[in-house]
Amino acid sequence: MTRKTIHDVARAAGVAIKTVSRVLNDEPNVRPETRARVLAAAEMLQFQPSLSARSLAGRRSYLIGLVYENPSANYLVELQHGAMARCRQEKFRLFVHQCSGRGEELTRDVIGLIDQTHVDGLVVSPPLSESAHLIEALDQRGLPFVRIAPNDLKHVSPYVDMDDEGAAREMTEHLIECGHRRIGFIIGHPNHFASSLRLRGFRAALERHQIAFDPACVKQGYFVFESGLEAGRELLTLPDPPTAVFASNDDMAAGVLLAAHELAIPVPQRLSVAGFDDTYIARIVWPRLTTVHQPSYDLAFSATDLLLQSLKSGDAPKTARLPYKLIRRESTAPPAP
Repeated sequence: MTRKTIHDVARAAGVAIKTVSRVLNDEPNVRPETRARVLAAAEMLQFQPSLSARSLAGRRSYLIGLVYENPSANYLVELQHGAMARCRQEKFRLFVHQCSGRGEELTRDVIGLIDQTHVDGLVVSPPLSESAHLIEALDQRGLPFVRIAPNDLKHVSPYVDMDDEGAAREMTEHLIECGHRRIGFIIGHPNHFASSLRLRGFRAALERHQIAFDPACVKQGYFVFESGLEAGRELLTLPDPPTAVFASNDDMAAGVLLAAHELAIPVPQRLSVAGFDDTYIARIVWPRLTTVHQPSYDLAFSATDLLLQSLKSGDAPKTARLPYKLIRRESTAPPAP
């Protein structure tokens, strides 16, 4: 089938080509009935505007970049889907790029992406959103960007986040309310500021209930399944093992479940396990994971929305904090007598 062009849409709608261009680029000063006629003609012809033609007409690439450096595949899928959904609504394309390195190497990688793709703006996910070196370089380039879950880096750029500390505190409170007093904790990747916030929330809940903090019950993880498995084995073979383990993400919590199965420790009868994120893996392991629902999809959707608003208006949008939710499933219960 011959590819339809903007000329075909103009003929079918009975308008000028410039009018079709204004409608497709969502520009003002087009009468509602004319806009409706053009959109109906485009749909009837199954017309898809050329990205390069739109770029030439609007001096934009109509590309948004999502840059990331995160080992959790489940978390990243949610981010990509959220950003992509918002881009589709505005007829933008999403370019996803995995970064590596630190400092100048990281900055060269991201600036190279900008130069090669000519993206109109960036959504910067953690831990890249915490890099002062990268943020400074983006400022110098003058490229619009929105950060997801930044650290305490003081910067005027817009961002979206959630209360990681509060969520971890609430999850720990849940385990304490179940009756657990010896609770293990697996810290997230040390390069992520959220990891320290979640540890802080865990410790705050213990302190509130006058439960002593035992460093032996805290292990370092890296947001991947294997680190949760290793930490789980270490925790569950302690002379006085915990009756509950709270991992800083679902991938690591799934690793703890496997460690428990290896050691023939039934969950939740003798061990409660909790995660963080509420990714797909939390719903397919058995028992299903009690976890914190981090609105990863919504964080990316909102960040992309803020960026697109900025591109349209030229104004800096406000920041946004999204709510989390504690999800109780079969992996947590009161400890055995």
